[in-house]
Amino acid sequence: MSTSSPEAVKKLLENMQTDLRSLSMECKKKFPPVKEAAESGIVKIKTIAARNSDILATLKENSSEVVQPFLMGCGTKEPKITQLCLAAIQRLMSHEVVSEAAAGNIINMLWQLMENGLEELKLLQTVLVLLTTNTVVHDQVLSKAIVLCFRLHFTKDNITNNTAAATVRQVVTVVFERMVAEDERFKDIVDQPPPVQGNTNRRSVSTLRPSAKDAYMLFQDLCQLVNADAPYWLVGMTEMTRTFGLELLESVLNDFPRVFLQHQEFSFLLKERVCPLVIKLFSPNIKFRQGNSSAASPAPVEKPYFPICMRLLRVVSVLIKHFYSLLVTECEIFLSLLVKFLDGEKPQWLRAVAVESVHRLCVQPHLLRSFCLSYDMKQHSTKVFRDIVNALGSFIQSLFIVLNTGNPAATNTSTGGSGAQGAAQGAAQGGLGAGGQGGSLTTQAAFEYRGTWIPLMTVSVQGSAKATYLEMLDKVEPPSIPEGYAMSVAFSALLDLVRGITSMIERALAKEEEEAVRREANPDQNTQLEPGAHLVWEEMVSACWCGLLAALSLLLDASTDETATESILKAELNVAALCGRLGLVTPRDAFITAICKASLPPHYALTVLSSNTANLNKAYSIQGQSVQIISSSSESHQQVVAVGQPLSVQPQGTVVLTAKNIQCMRTLLNLAHCHGVVLGTSWQLVLATLQHLVWILGLKPGVGGALKPGRAVEGPSTVLTTAVMTDLPVISNILSRLFESSQYLDDVSLHHLINALCSLSLEAVEMAYGNNKEPSLFAVAKLLETGLVNMDRIEILWRPLTGHLLEKVCQHPNARMREWGAEAVTSLIKAGLAYKHNPPLAQNQRLQLLLLNPLKELSNVLHADIRQKQLESVLQILQSQGDSLGPGWPLVLGVIGAIRNDQGESLIRTAFQCLQLVVTDFLPTMPCAGLQIVVDVAGSFGLQNQELNISLTSIGLLWNISDYFFQRGEAITQELEREEAALQKQAQEKGEPLNRPFHPAPPFDCLWLCLYAKLGQLCVDPRPAVRKSAGQTMFSTIAAHGTLLQQPTWHIVVWKVLFHLLDCVRKSSTTADKEKIESGGGNILIHHSRDTAEKQWAETWVLTLAGVARIFNTRRYLLQQLGDYFKAWEVLLDHIQSAALSKNSEVSLAALKSFQEILQIATPVKDSAMPNDALAAMGAPVLIDPLSAPGPGRPLLRSDSMLERLTSYNCAELQAPPPGEESALEDAALWWSAWNTWYRTGTDSTRPPSGGTGTDRPSFVPSQPFLTALVQIFPALYQHIKTGFSMEDLRKLGVILHGAVSIPISSDASPFILPSYTEAVLTSLQEAVLTALDVLQKAICVGPENLQVMYPAIFEQLLLFVEFSCKPPQYGKMETKHVANAKYNQIQLFTPAEWVALNYVPFAERSLEVVVDLYHKTACHKAVINEKVLQNIIKTLRMPLGLKYGCPSESTWKLAVSSLLKVLSTGLPVARQHASSRKFDTMWPELANAFKDFLFTKSTPPDNVSIQEFQKNEAIDVEVVQLISTEILPFAIFIPKDFVGQIMAMLNKGSIHSQSSSFTEAEVDVRMREEFSKVCFETLLQFSFSNKVSTPQEGYISRMALSVLLKRSQDVLRRYVDDERLSGRCPLPRQQVTEIIFVLKAISTLMDSLKKTQPENVDGTTWAQVIALYPTLVECITCSSSEVSSALKEAMGPFKDFMQPPVSRVPNGES
Repeated sequence: MSTSSPEAVKKLLENMQTDLRSLSMECKKKFPPVKEAAESGIVKIKTIAARNSDILATLKENSSEVVQPFLMGCGTKEPKITQLCLAAIQRLMSHEVVSEAAAGNIINMLWQLMENGLEELKLLQTVLVLLTTNTVVHDQVLSKAIVLCFRLHFTKDNITNNTAAATVRQVVTVVFERMVAEDERFKDIVDQPPPVQGNTNRRSVSTLRPSAKDAYMLFQDLCQLVNADAPYWLVGMTEMTRTFGLELLESVLNDFPRVFLQHQEFSFLLKERVCPLVIKLFSPNIKFRQGNSSAASPAPVEKPYFPICMRLLRVVSVLIKHFYSLLVTECEIFLSLLVKFLDGEKPQWLRAVAVESVHRLCVQPHLLRSFCLSYDMKQHSTKVFRDIVNALGSFIQSLFIVLNTGNPAATNTSTGGSGAQGAAQGAAQGGLGAGGQGGSLTTQAAFEYRGTWIPLMTVSVQGSAKATYLEMLDKVEPPSIPEGYAMSVAFSALLDLVRGITSMIERALAKEEEEAVRREANPDQNTQLEPGAHLVWEEMVSACWCGLLAALSLLLDASTDETATESILKAELNVAALCGRLGLVTPRDAFITAICKASLPPHYALTVLSSNTANLNKAYSIQGQSVQIISSSSESHQQVVAVGQPLSVQPQGTVVLTAKNIQCMRTLLNLAHCHGVVLGTSWQLVLATLQHLVWILGLKPGVGGALKPGRAVEGPSTVLTTAVMTDLPVISNILSRLFESSQYLDDVSLHHLINALCSLSLEAVEMAYGNNKEPSLFAVAKLLETGLVNMDRIEILWRPLTGHLLEKVCQHPNARMREWGAEAVTSLIKAGLAYKHNPPLAQNQRLQLLLLNPLKELSNVLHADIRQKQLESVLQILQSQGDSLGPGWPLVLGVIGAIRNDQGESLIRTAFQCLQLVVTDFLPTMPCAGLQIVVDVAGSFGLQNQELNISLTSIGLLWNISDYFFQRGEAITQELEREEAALQKQAQEKGEPLNRPFHPAPPFDCLWLCLYAKLGQLCVDPRPAVRKSAGQTMFSTIAAHGTLLQQPTWHIVVWKVLFHLLDCVRKSSTTADKEKIESGGGNILIHHSRDTAEKQWAETWVLTLAGVARIFNTRRYLLQQLGDYFKAWEVLLDHIQSAALSKNSEVSLAALKSFQEILQIATPVKDSAMPNDALAAMGAPVLIDPLSAPGPGRPLLRSDSMLERLTSYNCAELQAPPPGEESALEDAALWWSAWNTWYRTGTDSTRPPSGGTGTDRPSFVPSQPFLTALVQIFPALYQHIKTGFSMEDLRKLGVILHGAVSIPISSDASPFILPSYTEAVLTSLQEAVLTALDVLQKAICVGPENLQVMYPAIFEQLLLFVEFSCKPPQYGKMETKHVANAKYNQIQLFTPAEWVALNYVPFAERSLEVVVDLYHKTACHKAVINEKVLQNIIKTLRMPLGLKYGCPSESTWKLAVSSLLKVLSTGLPVARQHASSRKFDTMWPELANAFKDFLFTKSTPPDNVSIQEFQKNEAIDVEVVQLISTEILPFAIFIPKDFVGQIMAMLNKGSIHSQSSSFTEAEVDVRMREEFSKVCFETLLQFSFSNKVSTPQEGYISRMALSVLLKRSQDVLRRYVDDERLSGRCPLPRQQVTEIIFVLKAISTLMDSLKKTQPENVDGTTWAQVIALYPTLVECITCSSSEVSSALKEAMGPFKDFMQPPVSRVPNGES
């Protein structure tokens, strides 16, 4: 209920009347005047109440009168009345119905009461009510009221004292509150101009309003009083205490700062009065040193020393807090004093209150900021802020150090101190000893450092400075300070300082960032930031960090309480983060180093940290004290939670980790996690430390780089307590999260992180050199982890990341290190490729290549395990991203193909799997530019020599690739041409030529050429299997897909691929090793035909040559259209020749097969392109006029027109060029070139070896199949060159054929040359030779006249062969065994390694048959006649005829005879015909000799000839004689006489038998050749008696012969008769008997002949001789031999015809 409401007023009136009544009642007796006044008062009140509407106002106007009775009542000094009156007055006051005048009266009355010492409490109450309820009391009245209260404060009564003190406080407050209210009222009115500054007249403050003036006067007097001066305004003060005055000053300053700040008069007071006063009062404390007995000092100062000092500090706190801006200089002094009070030499309690005061400052960051601005940043000013922090640090250190040294001065108590306090201090210094406090059993939070133990108390709530000793206003004596109190306050102060500064700056920075964002959003809005804000912050941090670090490090080291440790670490972390944000590198690193060192075991050698501390270990001088950054003390009683090995090069002992280390580690993780952005270069420190901790704890990296607990078994293994075991997963998790959070770092910070990891890794790499200890993989693992989480911006960190891993880690000798490097690189690449980038990789080729590049770089590493890893990851990439590799293919293929022979099989196998995958699955998806690389890579797998199967399979892959090219030809061509155009353009822009293998060829053809070139390389691989496979593949691909190539490309194929290959193979084959290769590894047997390198190369040569020849054959028309086909043909022939002359029979034979292939085969002609010319269709080239055909040695001139007219090459079909002049010309030149090759090959291969004796084995003897093939080529070749084939060529041919046939066969080969049936036959070589001659002869036969001159040469050749029948050919000087007529079963008898001249007889005989046959056809040819062919034939036949039984084979002479007969039957007529030309003159003697040699051979028939055989042979002789009788003698007229004479002599000789002495009785008649003699006789006779005798001479010759015959018969008979007589009964010798029988038979024959002859032809003398025989015959009748008798019978029988004379006798010699 308000005091002005009607009810309240009504009540007031009632109460007043009641009071007045009571008063009148009380004073009725003793004090009548009072009673009257009271009663008149009642009336007055009633009147007022009745008359006025505004009762309270009226009351106030009349208050003097209304109050009067009560004042009078007080004047009675009667307690009861006084009380009543005071209560009534108070009621009035409370209703604000007291006027100024009344108030003055009241105060005066109260003053009297006070002086009389009455109702003191009531007085105070009344004053209080008066001053608080209204503002009517001013100026002197007010001052009187205040003095009254002060006076009461100094009474003897304690209650009054205290109440008065309280009242004074309240009154002072009221005075100032009034002023504030007054200001509030006038705040809208413009102030008058301020007064002049130097106003020294302190009484008249004319510019102030009333309340302000009161306040001013009051405050001024308070200062006077405290300063022990007389007050100006508070008149009547009797006494005053300094403590109370200071308290009042403090309360005013604290409660009404605005008054001082807004009014200059008050500011002036502060500056001029308060500050000097404070400084003056401080002086004793400043001068005081503990232990100096304080000298007597002026009385006021001698007042208790603690209370004043403490109050002064409170005042100073307030001054600094509120008026700092006014009192900059003064505050500098105060702060410096404050710092000095912390000195170790000051008494404990002083230090305690000073610390409390400092704490108060520390919780006001903005104030600290101002200090920094005003002092530290000014040039010549004290560095106050720095000093405060350093002082705190120094203070904390001194607590440890002073106590520890037991400084005797410290135990002296201060002057005002008491013994009790000294004791307490002593106890504190005794530390653990005295009083038994502490001890290691206490669980109380405490700091312990080098034996000093200081408990930690909870002194205030975080962020507020609740002081203990500064609040001890009632204490007069200095209190005793409990141990640890000062430390605890200093500790809180430090933490609050850090917290305040960091949060203040962080807030400001955050705001600034918001502003920046806002500015970006709308740039036109220009908000101005406070300039230089950053400078201040930086200065603050710079000023305080050293002190903070020194103190915090020490505390951290000494802390035994987890919470305290946590707080310290948090403070360090915050400062570090702040420094980072402000870019202050040194302090940031220093704090981080401190945390790092705390994380590691004490004295742990970690270079990063020690080098860093070296920079920090400068001594910071704080007030002359040297403050070191204290190194850890290892004596702290900490719980050990882990024992592990240090990470160092040399294995050392174990190190221990304590719970605190782990706690620090967590802080470190926290720092890195939350403030990674600002760490910059100190990442290095953080990560190095973490690496060491992780190592000691035995965390090892797992998949993806996360660290998992796990320990390799080496050295004294890590020991972990359960406490830390549970922590490990958490730590490892935080570690991972730390690196995961790197995705939120900006690019620069990320780079710092990567750089730090790289340099860490470098250290680990260095450390792992030269020992096989487990390396530290922390850095590598974390590089991997960081890379994986930053895939979205992988570009910026890719190069440093992979560069480091590749250069330093992957090439490391330590396997585990290497393995992880590779794991990291490959995981990153796989993740990078799999990551969904934006834009996707397909559209960002640069990024894709960037990602794949390290994969390629890994190929440079020599270690197999790395390459294995690389290839495995390639396989995985292919399986997962193969379809999308695009431009990355060349890189990937490069990796697959980077194999070397020193790498071992498994690597090559893995790489090959990748290649197989590529070829089977990815060729269609890869850009065509990659195809060439695929070819190269497949080729390189073929060439590797570690794994044969892979080489062979890779050749298969090349075949598959070629198939793919073939199927996708068009698409590939288009794409390649597009690319080519682009490249061409680029090259032109750069002004360089386009650099591509096989350049001028179109790109698709180049692809093929690369394929062929690769296969070409494989064709000369050292391994035979590879060569074989590659060769087959190459020729197959060219055959199958060659049609795709354009014509100019064929040129390259021929020269660069095929011929190049042939050259290489030829070279390798000729230089190959002839050493025998032992069986291939293991149990593989090598066939003897392949057991030397030479033999293996031979196979390759064979394949290659055959392949090239086949291509020349199948693609002939295509190749002929190339400009230099003739040159190519020559080169090919040269290769064939050198192969044919190779000393390897396999090669040489194959060369000839190739030769055959390119010569004989009919040209492949499509039906559509068949020319009309039938000859051409059959494959024979159209021949041209022989005159223009070039001879073998003549070069072919080519005309350009011919080139121009070559038909254009058409991919779709091979067209034959139209048959015409050029093609024929062209062909002729080619064929002659072939003939020359054939001739050179033949000559060289059949030339007999020179020198050496027969026993030397010749170096090389060509094989029969080779020679056969060689000779078989001729017929085909001849078809093409016959028009120009000259005598000279024929002669050359002859030499070769003869040479070939002369070559013997090695005995071990002979069974294979002959067929197995037992007939003696020709070898195929011999057949071939005859065929060749046959072809020639047939060609001559149908050829023009000029060819026929060759007949004799052919005869000559054949006759040479015929001679072999008797005289086998010699091959050089070799000894050969001759087997005239080998039957298969005899061959086994030859000793091995002999040379056999085999089957020459059948060959000679066949040749003879050919001769006869040919002669039969050609006897009349001019050339045959002129060249005396017949004579040569006879001459040749003489040899076998003469040898007869001496011939190697019996068939020979028989054939010779029959041939002679045939030849003569044809030749003699010709000879007779040409008798006149004398061309045959020389033939006749030959013939005569031949007859003679044969009929009267010197050789005897073998003993075992059967009678039947003999008879057969005799029949042959008879045939010869018959030939003479039919073909020669009848034509004697045309025959030279000598010849006829010779014949006659022969017949004569034949007709008389000369017996052979070797006959048995039974054979006599057969062996005597009776039939032959008979025929001879008959012929002789017939010839003798022929009536065709042309000349007398001839007749004479025959007669002579006959008479000789008869005479000889006579002699034999006579001798026989004589011998018979003499011998008596003894039989005559067998020969003689035989002879006589023969003679008798001859006589009987003669008789028959004479009978048959025309009588006129027989000479008379002959008859006489015949008849003269008769008596001799008669004499023989007595012989005893029955055989002779029967022969005699036959001989004498014909004589009966002489018994009657003839019908007419013609005289002798007459016709």
